[in-house]
Amino acid sequence: MIAGIGLDLCEISRMEKNIRDERFLKRFFSEDEAQYIRSKGVSAAQTMAGIFAAKEAFGKALGTGLDFDLREAEILHDENGCPCYHLNGAMKERTAGDRFLLTITHDGGMAAAVCIRISGDVPGFTA
Repeated sequence: MIAGIGLDLCEISRMEKNIRDERFLKRFFSEDEAQYIRSKGVSAAQTMAGIFAAKEAFGKALGTGLDFDLREAEILHDENGCPCYHLNGAMKERTAGDRFLLTITHDGGMAAAVCIRISGDVPGFTA
């Protein structure tokens, strides 16, 4: 069953201001995420905004907002390049048995992310 849904927008220009701030990166992003962001060159701020929006959307789907260690909800990419959540630490234990779907998009100076939290079995659904 769908247990939560989260949607968030993030201005790319907001991330452009923080892209070189190592304290900001270490506070909100895992080392793998920071490396991925840095690897994007001219689109690094766009990528950073999408990942940050995905973390906020996750918190909304959870019903907590940003009241968790954002590094425990990593945004990684599967073998097809699709964004997905990789949970670790206390967040992994807290959400055991739940699945999370994620989509990220960018347009008009904004990044948007949607997260759907699924608890229990959904007939005909696999993720």
